[in-house]
Amino acid sequence: MRRALKRADDGKTLDPAEVEVLLGASGDALTALMATAARVRDQGLADAGRPGIITFSKKVFIPLTRLCRDRCHYCTFATTPGRVHAPYLSPDEVLEIARQGAALGCKEALFTLGDAPEERWEAARTWLDEAGYDSTLDYVRAMAIRVLEETGLLPHLNPGVMSWQDLQRLKPVAPSMGMMLETTSRRLFEEKGQPHFGSPDKDPAVRLRVLEDAGRSNVPFTTGLLIGIGETLTERSDSIFALRKIARQYNGIQEVIIQGFRVKPDTAMRNDADVPLDEWLAAIAATRIVLGPRVRVQAPPNLVDLAECRALLDAGVDDFGGVSPLTPDHVNPERPWPQIDDLAKVTADAGFVLRERLTAHPEYLREPWLDPRLISHVEALVDPATGLANEAAKPAGLPWQEPDGGWDSVGRTDLHTAIDTEGRRTETRSDFDAAYGDWDVLREQVAERRAAEAPATTPGIGEAPGSTAPERIAADVKAALAAAERDPAGLSDAQALTLMTVTGPALDQLARIADDLRKATVGDDVTYVVNRNINFTNVCYTGCRFCAFAQRRTDADAYSLSMDEVGQRAEEAWVIGATEVCMQGGIHPDLPGTAYADLVRAVKDRVPDMHVHAYSPMEIVNGSVRTGLSIEEFLISVKEAGLDSIPGTAAEILDDDVRWILTKGKLPTASWIEVISTAHKVGLPSSSTMMYGHVDAPHHWVQHLRTIAAVQDETGGFTEFVLLPFIHQNSPIYLAGVARPGPTYDENRAVHAMARIMLHGRIDNIQCSWVKLGVDGCVAVLNGGVNDIGGTLMEETISRMAGSKHGSRKSIAELTAMATAAGRPARQRTTTYGDVPARPATELELA
Repeated sequence: MRRALKRADDGKTLDPAEVEVLLGASGDALTALMATAARVRDQGLADAGRPGIITFSKKVFIPLTRLCRDRCHYCTFATTPGRVHAPYLSPDEVLEIARQGAALGCKEALFTLGDAPEERWEAARTWLDEAGYDSTLDYVRAMAIRVLEETGLLPHLNPGVMSWQDLQRLKPVAPSMGMMLETTSRRLFEEKGQPHFGSPDKDPAVRLRVLEDAGRSNVPFTTGLLIGIGETLTERSDSIFALRKIARQYNGIQEVIIQGFRVKPDTAMRNDADVPLDEWLAAIAATRIVLGPRVRVQAPPNLVDLAECRALLDAGVDDFGGVSPLTPDHVNPERPWPQIDDLAKVTADAGFVLRERLTAHPEYLREPWLDPRLISHVEALVDPATGLANEAAKPAGLPWQEPDGGWDSVGRTDLHTAIDTEGRRTETRSDFDAAYGDWDVLREQVAERRAAEAPATTPGIGEAPGSTAPERIAADVKAALAAAERDPAGLSDAQALTLMTVTGPALDQLARIADDLRKATVGDDVTYVVNRNINFTNVCYTGCRFCAFAQRRTDADAYSLSMDEVGQRAEEAWVIGATEVCMQGGIHPDLPGTAYADLVRAVKDRVPDMHVHAYSPMEIVNGSVRTGLSIEEFLISVKEAGLDSIPGTAAEILDDDVRWILTKGKLPTASWIEVISTAHKVGLPSSSTMMYGHVDAPHHWVQHLRTIAAVQDETGGFTEFVLLPFIHQNSPIYLAGVARPGPTYDENRAVHAMARIMLHGRIDNIQCSWVKLGVDGCVAVLNGGVNDIGGTLMEETISRMAGSKHGSRKSIAELTAMATAAGRPARQRTTTYGDVPARPATELELA
């Protein structure tokens, strides 16, 4: 104990075993521990520019439903349908609570409810059906909008476990959300008789995933631990460190609540004991020290007597959370809220000032944390000098809507003024840290993963072409090559991994096998499409760490094209022979959901016969969220507007362990698959892609191809598979020292050949990217299974800004020369690999 206290007092980094010791502190040791925690807290307040200020949020508590599918042994909030007057509060009841709170000067509407009650209770399902809502979360979203529009209170949503897509859908209606982690103890979840047994939403892995998804989605999130429900000190320490890891990685945990267990009658744990105050204080202090000065640490002031609130402050608390002058604490109804004036006096006696804040802490009241549709609601209640609440402000309803004037009202700059003469952006985006997360944590994570995978690393990875290529072919390589020739699509994972990493003569043999398959499948023609890329905006808040294209909307390099400019570019392309425009853009915070259909119409109105190939799965999810339509409904709506096919981009590597290193807020693998499969279902074909050579490894490439093959087996909707080597020069993840500088020459050859082999019989067309590989690289892979070289592009901004040196357009003559260099004829195709209808010869000349 003395050693751990000394290390904590000296500011040394503590390990879980040391924190476990500190969690057992009492007497003089606890006093010393609390003093250290208080100093850490004071440093954090000073760093935040508000020394000596303790915060709270003046709120109303809206218990939207007390039904829940979980069976937590300590809970009195959840009940059965027979014990409530209705499964859900009605809209009128919700608004009445909110209006009364607004009249009393409250600024937060805390929505609390049980997890997915419709999954357990027929009464809940029936009520939602009759009210016209698909789910409880749909009803939460609708009520949050009503509260914003009719009362001006800011919603804070606590709906329990949410998916990544749920978070995207709820973020535009609430400045903050939350869900208690409670504990990472699997024992308390898995063992019969323990408090979380029989409660599917209390799986620690599920709840940690929600915290990570919230951080990736730039959602200011409140979480915390429930102390004293049967967890050991080891489990308690592990829980604190789990919160620290996520808080450091994404900076999205705005506050951590350390809540002490209180016994309640009529529960399975009614014979247990309240957590002792000293044990609770030790947990608060240890959490403060582990999390450091940046994270706000909160303890509910109603769970102790008023005089004991001073002890919470002494233990390092800097926030008292939500306090209501109107509604009870429905989770702890036996514990009334203290009067705010009384709480202010206790705070003053401890040498601090109590100040009201909004539902999100000051550092989160800006983009990308705050959705633009909430800015006016926040500005009406915030003190601009401090970011805390304007205590004199009275909430009033304000419209919640898309930006006035639609997409063309957001402001724009011309595309060609946004980049320098070499195609690089002129400066880094201004929200670099917020957009990408903590690079130090990411480097640690990648180093740990590489160390764990090191024993399985195959020779040849990372080698320059021909550096140490073996002349003899090993027996396992020979066997894998024979299997590839005999049954290409039937390779085992082990055989595929072996072939992904071959060099020298074995690589030459692999390329020959792939090229024989290519010839047998699609013949000798090297195909291409005459198309134009239209990247309609580079403003994006997704936080892809590999992307040098995305900008914040206030940055000098930001641009957005108008509808008229998009239509004009499509018409220009048509005149010189293009049959396709490919449209993709950033996830612009002001982009109306209707803009996606409008952009398609802008093309079709000018050029009815132009094939519109547009919108990555990430953009489709964004459009679905913004319009309130399901993914299927949204895809049907843009198809009806004229969309012909979609690019299967945003895939990167279809492995979430890699995706969450490579990107911060992009859609998870399951969502990518859902969007692509749904597009195929509604009659929109797509390409498929893989971007490789960054923080991935060959076994990820094998599994990515397996995933693509499985989707194709189910839907048959992929027209082609496109290999995209990582361009590192301007990529943030490379500049931060996390990613390697792209794939090697041998890896490019092997990956293209293996795509042909593993997708044989499923996807006929394998495409290389001349933008990324250059002419010589494309010629090499054309002799190893590739049959398509993509399009003319006319303008390609994303790769160019990443640092590609291979240009942004190719003429038909240049593409033909590339095919000729590979010893093959070239042929123009349509987007879906059909023959190009005859057009006047004057229009077929591509300058």
